[in-house]
Amino acid sequence: MNLTAVDYLLWVAIPYAALAAFIVGLSWRYRYDKFGWTTRSSQIYENRLLRLGSPLFHFGIIFVFFGHVIGLVIPENWTEKVGISESMYHAGSYSLGAVAGIATVLGLVILIYRRRTVGAVFSATTRNDKIMYVLLGLTLALGLTATLYGNLSGHPHNYREDIAPWFRSIFYFHPKPELMVDTPVFFKLHIMCACALFAFWPFSRLVHVFSAPIGYLTRPYIVYRTRDTRELGAHEPRRGWERVGS
Repeated sequence: MNLTAVDYLLWVAIPYAALAAFIVGLSWRYRYDKFGWTTRSSQIYENRLLRLGSPLFHFGIIFVFFGHVIGLVIPENWTEKVGISESMYHAGSYSLGAVAGIATVLGLVILIYRRRTVGAVFSATTRNDKIMYVLLGLTLALGLTATLYGNLSGHPHNYREDIAPWFRSIFYFHPKPELMVDTPVFFKLHIMCACALFAFWPFSRLVHVFSAPIGYLTRPYIVYRTRDTRELGAHEPRRGWERVGS
């Protein structure tokens, strides 16, 4: 198969550039912008729409994420070895994926509507947030369109034969762009939008995905501190009982 320069650009250069921006950007953000590592919650401004849209989006995106992990990372022959036929796998993945995708998109629509129509929330929306919503919305919409179009047309695309091995080849550092040449256009657009989203990820509020309040599991219920060093003596204080500098 004769590959063009565009094929190498789309299926080798851009994915590696997005991956590099994602890793380097997260490292830079964590080191130099820890105080900006936040969702910038707007719950204080409006709660009714948030209580509806946020669970739909977050629970939906969790299922979408794990569906992508299973579909792209686990090879087709692995699932066959445990007794899951290809027809069973696709029936389950497409039905659950469609439900999760619709829930995620609906939740995102509610959140965008809230951000656009509630004055205080809109005022707190930055240009960075708008770019993030556009990239996230396009990525989700194109992925859902690719899935639904294939099923409704009666010709679902088996992405485990081309997209999944291409995806794994990127991480093997032995990319196979030839696998993507005949992939349906909606899947190609979905992947390009996903690359743009991941490249932009470290510079948006999406970094909160990598924040986990693990310290809350072991910290004291109430944090006590003292300025009087005589009360604690010379021993190392337990966590939550640190001395306060004068």
